[in-house]
Amino acid sequence: MRIEMAHLQDQGINFAVFGADATNHTDTGRQALLAQLTAEARRNRLRVDKAALAYQESGRIRFFGTPDLVNYLASRGVPRWTHTLDV
Repeated sequence: MRIEMAHLQDQGINFAVFGADATNHTDTGRQALLAQLTAEARRNRLRVDKAALAYQESGRIRFFGTPDLVNYLASRGVPRWTHTLDV
């Protein structure tokens, strides 16, 4: 499966945003998926201090992940995708 992601840096913090949602649409599933994708990004030599998922639910973009990153993204929207991960 190919996942789009954005790898960015702001105020010295490296973060990743993945365009994906858990197949079961639960917080437990999302946490597991976020951990898997973060580990894969790190295996690809990307520094990831904070991470979040970006997905659509009821026609709206939602975020799941590190709380302060989620708040940051909620005010700015989904960043441009910069990489893809094959998982």
